[in-house]
Amino acid sequence: MKKINKNIFAGMAMAALVVANGCTKRSDLFPEAPSKYTPGNTLTTPAAFRSALLNLNLSVRFEFFGDSAPMLTESIFTDAAVEGTTDKTTPAQDLNIRITPTANLNSDDYNKIGRYWQVWWQGVHDANVVITRINDIQWTSQDEKDRVLATAYFHRAYRYYRLVHEFGDVPLLLKEETIVNTSFVSTKRTVILTKMKQDLDFAVTKLVDNGAKGEPSKGAAAHLLTKINLALGLFDDAITSANIAINGPYSLMTSRFGITASDASKNVVWDLHRPENKAIASNTEALYIVIDRENLEGATTNGSQVMRNCVPMWHNGTILTPGTLKPGISDKITEEFPLTLWYGRGIGRLRGTPYATKYIWTDNTDYRHAKGMWMDMTDLVYNQPGLKTTDAAWYGKNLEQYTAANVNQRFLNGAKDTIRAWFGWPHYKVFIGSGKTAQDKWWSPPRGTNTDWYVFRLAETYLLRAEAYWWKGQNALAMADINKVRARANAQLLTDDSKVNIGTILDERQRELYWEEPRKTELTRMAFIFAQTGKAAYNGRTYSVASFATNNFFYDRIMEKNDFYKNPNVVTNSGNKFTISPYHVLWPIPQADIDLNINGHINQNVGYAGSENNIPPLDKVVE
Repeated sequence: MKKINKNIFAGMAMAALVVANGCTKRSDLFPEAPSKYTPGNTLTTPAAFRSALLNLNLSVRFEFFGDSAPMLTESIFTDAAVEGTTDKTTPAQDLNIRITPTANLNSDDYNKIGRYWQVWWQGVHDANVVITRINDIQWTSQDEKDRVLATAYFHRAYRYYRLVHEFGDVPLLLKEETIVNTSFVSTKRTVILTKMKQDLDFAVTKLVDNGAKGEPSKGAAAHLLTKINLALGLFDDAITSANIAINGPYSLMTSRFGITASDASKNVVWDLHRPENKAIASNTEALYIVIDRENLEGATTNGSQVMRNCVPMWHNGTILTPGTLKPGISDKITEEFPLTLWYGRGIGRLRGTPYATKYIWTDNTDYRHAKGMWMDMTDLVYNQPGLKTTDAAWYGKNLEQYTAANVNQRFLNGAKDTIRAWFGWPHYKVFIGSGKTAQDKWWSPPRGTNTDWYVFRLAETYLLRAEAYWWKGQNALAMADINKVRARANAQLLTDDSKVNIGTILDERQRELYWEEPRKTELTRMAFIFAQTGKAAYNGRTYSVASFATNNFFYDRIMEKNDFYKNPNVVTNSGNKFTISPYHVLWPIPQADIDLNINGHINQNVGYAGSENNIPPLDKVVE
């Protein structure tokens, strides 16, 4: 992508003028959308409005797809993962050094903070075009008009929910910008969320649950409203909104279904995450999905790449045999044991922490961690054909985890690069491309191809309602909702509600929502709630809004669970250390946009250079 040197808000205004004047060419900041989904020269018919909404659906999927997908950046600011790339100094590992307002914030080799900033604001703009122009045409019915408006409200609320939990207080834009505006002012996060709640309260009364797959449903609006109600500390409202989805025409998938239903070696969790099953009518768990098919106009241009992102990089000679320490792995798909064909060829960008890959898996009945579903390195075999002559005893045998007792210390844990090449991963979730061949696009080598993906799923709704019950002190009800998710996964049920806490919920979210939940967003939301309520966390600590940037649950949770950030001796091959600070609870607002907003004032988040110039944000909606 070209380097972006223009003000994001000015770019939004120019894009609005382009659409209004009937030209489909867009700026570098907002690439031209596929022609099938653009609203046309002007929004003059209901069909044009519906096309604009389809474009908003398409723009949601950027987060999950592509090499170094933005979801990687969300994940590494959490307890569950770090950036695993070890041969470059630029990745977001030493966050104290790398994450600044003037740093490169939009690159595969750095991070995708700037990409989030860019795409969320584009979505706000596109939703505002629809909202602002809703009365410009004659609608066939009030119901048709209300559904279009409700969908636009959903999309705007989705972007703002993410913006305020990634970037904090940001400008509140509620109408289409038709001129270059350099007078934006930060608005309090709670004011923004309150406005989004009002919009979603309307949306859940107008959206339906029997619409086209890939479009926001009533259940999806209720799910998003639940998150916003939680963020505002409105726990009774959160329970009520969660009930709309839970008591609607949705249910957890508990029986075998879809394309692999007859495969007795698999289970319902495997079925749930097959690309071919996510959008089918019999899947009653999907509240909101993004559609991405290779033959669909506007599909992702380079496949999902999820296996490339999430599978260890075992193929580059780092995995050695215990015997004569010979390279033990080949990535050729023609080998007798074609590991790459079976599991995908990864480069270990998303390096799961021991917390996420080991510590939370506490029983051996859980489908999500069963053999063939979850892969540990010791499930693989030494498949390098040359071993038949150089180290024959190990050819075809399972990888062995080295210890200091059986090999030189520098080969500890079975690989020279234990950060990037030796960790477990959820094969059932990331394996995309069953039935593909070496000749298929994005399958040479296998790294993930086009696929639908869940954005909101009913399993998360149960965990959101469990969280609302926990905040209210209703632990038994919280435990019951967690057990709904665990029962479907055949995991041992929780029995002691006195031990249920926010950590219990976070653990279950990690087991269930890998590469689905934006975990940094959710951790920040929870940290805000602790600060707003003063409720003690399981670590015995309490927090306040006044000291949020220096003392928060987000940081304490990460330092408790993430062995990379809490261990100063972990160093990559390129010399990077892993660091994080409390102020990373919010990301920096790109300095270029602050500087170019010459007639207004956009605050920088505390902890980053420039925050000393902050002024009080707006505490009310200014139309």
